[in-house]
Amino acid sequence: MPSMARPARLTFLGHSTVLIELDSVRILTDPILFDRVGPLRRVVTPVDPGAYRAIDLVLLSHLHLDHFDVPSLRLLGPDVRLVVPTGAGKLLEHLGFSDVDEVAPGQRLEIGRSLTITATPAAHGGFRPPLGPRAAAVGYVIAAHDERIYFAGDTDLFPGMTDLAPGLNVALLPVWGWGPSLGRGHLDPARAAQAVRLLKPRIVVPIHWGTLWPFGLGRVRPGRLAQPPLEFAMEVARTDPDATVLVTAPGERVAAWPDDLNRDRREP
Repeated sequence: MPSMARPARLTFLGHSTVLIELDSVRILTDPILFDRVGPLRRVVTPVDPGAYRAIDLVLLSHLHLDHFDVPSLRLLGPDVRLVVPTGAGKLLEHLGFSDVDEVAPGQRLEIGRSLTITATPAAHGGFRPPLGPRAAAVGYVIAAHDERIYFAGDTDLFPGMTDLAPGLNVALLPVWGWGPSLGRGHLDPARAAQAVRLLKPRIVVPIHWGTLWPFGLGRVRPGRLAQPPLEFAMEVARTDPDATVLVTAPGERVAAWPDDLNRDRREP
């Protein structure tokens, strides 16, 4: 019989932070909820507090400061359930968080009756500066009923991406970073388009762009704030026209799925 489950609702809150509402579970990825992270400032509208009320689960991809922001986690409360890479749990327990699950690539957690979280590999550094612990970066596949969503966290291309999540509905892929240039272990628009060809998702939402910028660098390549997702969408249209790219500004809900994808999703 066709699935009667409600399709996922996604809200891109900026950088790598996405609110995923699936199977009555509210999931937040790599929450950055304040207007400043170390030397970085938020250059778009502040996060609406309603977006992070009553969060059931937080997925943390790695320990870098722009993904693992302790003040944002404290805002969610010490008893919020956190899923983190293996090696990061002791840090969170030391900080007073009481509900922490560590996962390594391939490990799966069951959440409620039908939702699962599976950790995936990621090609990205895992050291927390300046003297913090080290934990290998991960991504996550969130699945319930016939929905499969891949949250890449922060990653470059890596072996095995082709077989990472067959039948993928949605990929949340990083397409840039937080400044005028990128270091190692990141996807730029062209490499993110290569990831689309490997992953073969029906829908792609570009993330990790247009939100954070270093203080004092407002005139250095400011186009890198707005152009990466547009460049990515154009490259995907050229190389993989079967994928639908939904470019969404920070702070906005991702557009509803196109009707043909909704219909495919309801078929038995």
